[in-house]
Amino acid sequence: MVGDFFEIKVKTKKREEIIDITEKVKDLLKKTNIKDGICFLYVPHATASLIINENADENVKKDILTWLKKNVPYGIWLHDAIDNNADAHIKSSLLGCFQVIPIKNNHLLLGTWQGIMLVELDGPRERKVYIVFLK
Repeated sequence: MVGDFFEIKVKTKKREEIIDITEKVKDLLKKTNIKDGICFLYVPHATASLIINENADENVKKDILTWLKKNVPYGIWLHDAIDNNADAHIKSSLLGCFQVIPIKNNHLLLGTWQGIMLVELDGPRERKVYIVFLK
């Protein structure tokens, strides 16, 4: 593999929240010599996700969490008998655990209003995000 591997840790404070990690990822990319390639991000947790969406308006984060709560309610699932977090597993499955972003001239090719966000669905916890920049 021709690339660079990084791990960042994110401490969450709420059961459900969305945390923008865009600047952390950009700072790591600056430390590499990768001019053109891809950025692969992966969260190794069954109750957390990664999304790319608007990061200019905080209400987008609130709206996403509201939609998830409305459509995947808490406390009605079979898995809740084990550890009471089945809704978090379902939400994570819907959102996904990885993202891929092109790199051009050592910059992430995100849209004007796009940011990379960790979605916590069963916190608070410390979450890991693995980041691989590939040439």
